[in-house]
Amino acid sequence: MHPRHPMKPFAIPTDWTAEQAMTVIDLLDELREHIWALYDLRLIEAYREQYQPPAADDEPFVDDELF
Repeated sequence: MHPRHPMKPFAIPTDWTAEQAMTVIDLLDELREHIWALYDLRLIEAYREQYQPPAADDEPFVDDELF
């Protein structure tokens, strides 16, 4: 879930058969594949921006402590 676009809660039926639940999961998997096929590079960049740690200082780390 994207923090700037939180999902609205919705109810999942509790009376599905295992076959119905698997069909929904298959649909979601196919949807994910199609979205990645269309938006792959843009999604990769968006994930990179969202999850990449902040840039480190340009100065190298110097440990002056002696062991």
